[in-house]
Amino acid sequence: MTFISNATAAFYDRAMMGIGDLRAQAEGLQTSLASGQRLARSSDDPVGASRMRQLTRADSLTKIDTINAQRASGDLSLADGALGTFASYITRAKELALAAANGTLTPDQRAGIGAEISAIRANVIALANTRDAAGHALFGGETAGGAYITDAVGNASYIGTASAGDVPLGDGQTVSRGLTGPEFLNFTVGGTPADMLASLKLLGDALQTGTPDPQTTAHGLLDTLDAGLEAVSTAQTVVGTRMAWIELTAERRTAMDELRAGEESSVGGTDIAATVARLQQTMTVLEASQASFARLAQLSLFDLLH
Repeated sequence: MTFISNATAAFYDRAMMGIGDLRAQAEGLQTSLASGQRLARSSDDPVGASRMRQLTRADSLTKIDTINAQRASGDLSLADGALGTFASYITRAKELALAAANGTLTPDQRAGIGAEISAIRANVIALANTRDAAGHALFGGETAGGAYITDAVGNASYIGTASAGDVPLGDGQTVSRGLTGPEFLNFTVGGTPADMLASLKLLGDALQTGTPDPQTTAHGLLDTLDAGLEAVSTAQTVVGTRMAWIELTAERRTAMDELRAGEESSVGGTDIAATVARLQQTMTVLEASQASFARLAQLSLFDLLH
């Protein structure tokens, strides 16, 4: 009796284990169909799971690179717009300098022109201290404060960092997120260093006070204003080139995203047709196994002897 009892228990155990395995396989296939992923555990395919982890990390890094690119693009767009305004201010200052160089003007007329130039200079300083999306000075480099300050007599000094800082775009590529004020407000005229803010102050003060010779000062600063306008134009070209570079890397990043998505689908994605076929096969075997077990479980030694 003990032998028969043990054999019967073993029969039931084996049958239940087999049916349980089939049910687990069916549930796994159903889950794979529902989630679209064939790898529920690393043990399902160690090599494939390792590759999927690499692809997932690459996706995460790409998201960071995309955020960096968007930030840099936003800052450069702000800089591009501001540079256009700088160009307008300098162009107007040149027009006023040409008018002030005319010997027929009266001192009062020159003083009026000087007041407008001083107002333009104040606007240029305010524009140089424009804030970016993070609240930092747009042309102050990586400083958290402003780009320029003025002393008690109105002299402007740059207080930002030496560079705007580079932003990573992925795959070792970087881009400078902007420009510093001195990169376009400081330049050379005939090999001599010039400062646009200092030149505007000199011109405005000379025209309003009459000293030194305002007409000569206005005429002498025309080349400086021309050089300053050219410096701003060059800065606009630099900014445009950087924005184009960001767009190029964005296109490459999009192409790489598509390639990774295809590989992720190939490595870890569910093959719908094959999985449905396997599920149908597993369900058929499961149903047959359950039916066979039910019939065998009803048999007894007395049935065989009969």
